[in-house]
Amino acid sequence: MMSNTAPSTLSIIEEDAFALTQAALEISRAHESKDEKRLAAALDDNLKLWVAIRTVVSSAENPLPISIKDNLIRLSSFVAQKTFEMQIGANDKTIEALTNTNLQISEGLLDRQAA
Repeated sequence: MMSNTAPSTLSIIEEDAFALTQAALEISRAHESKDEKRLAAALDDNLKLWVAIRTVVSSAENPLPISIKDNLIRLSSFVAQKTFEMQIGANDKTIEALTNTNLQISEGLLDRQAA
């Protein structure tokens, strides 16, 4: 079983990518297990992660280009909206949207670091 903590040798970008991937996996696993408490906790953790992302990219000191900041802020709003929609019941399409968002941003972070 994989640990939920990133190895200490990762860069900040790799840690962020790891956190997004772990959150996506936990949402998916919780949904597949049909464990509503676990899913609620996974969704809450993912929302907190995206609130943190929004906070960091909204900072005037953040060096990211404005277009990337704007995209991440929009994605944060999307994740919040989808998470709140889950309160009326989990569905496969919403779970897929949330997990894919995390995985795509994780991949983008790692691609950006590699470039």
